[in-house]
Amino acid sequence: MPIDPVCGMDVEGTDAETVRFEDESYAFCSEDCRELFQTAPAEYVYRPQPHLSHVGSVTVPRIPYGRARGAFDLSIQHPGQLSVGDRVTFTRSLTEADVRTFAEATGDTNALHLSDAFATETRFGHRIVHGTLVSGLISAALACFPGLTIYLSQNLEFERPVDIGETMHATCEILEDLGERRFELSTRIENDKGETVIDGTAVVLVDPLPSLS
Repeated sequence: MPIDPVCGMDVEGTDAETVRFEDESYAFCSEDCRELFQTAPAEYVYRPQPHLSHVGSVTVPRIPYGRARGAFDLSIQHPGQLSVGDRVTFTRSLTEADVRTFAEATGDTNALHLSDAFATETRFGHRIVHGTLVSGLISAALACFPGLTIYLSQNLEFERPVDIGETMHATCEILEDLGERRFELSTRIENDKGETVIDGTAVVLVDPLPSLS
């Protein structure tokens, strides 16, 4: 089974569109990955670890994938070792397409998120983004830390709704080193006004990145 050179996923089926580069054919899991490949094929073919992103002296396991969007900002005191005060902020706008894709993927078809007529009669007066979709930005932020971040626990308080189209800023900051690569973090999501949307804490395990060729 061919492997997508952009994201590393298996490409199912034999009718996937391929792209030729230096006498080799490459298949892709999505149109987005194919388009990314065509912008810089050599980068994906010859870069030893295309599944890793390099931000200064920090390496994180983030790849361009499908329609995934968002930007992140890192503040790491010592690139080779996580410590208290290290933090990451992930920023992304949550769109109509995100809401509908999330509903399809999870089966959460609550009319509050999908029906204008229904949502107008609720306390919110209009449709809002699924709370769990919003909180998923915390997971995206955690994936920006150097190392392989594994969730162990998460506590959340939902403080205000999010309108479709709003831009969210998810910030995770290490509060305590619990030993054995375990860390407690604050996990907060704010809107562009600086208002807290979701607040909480998490405990994660951060393994070293695997050495892959």
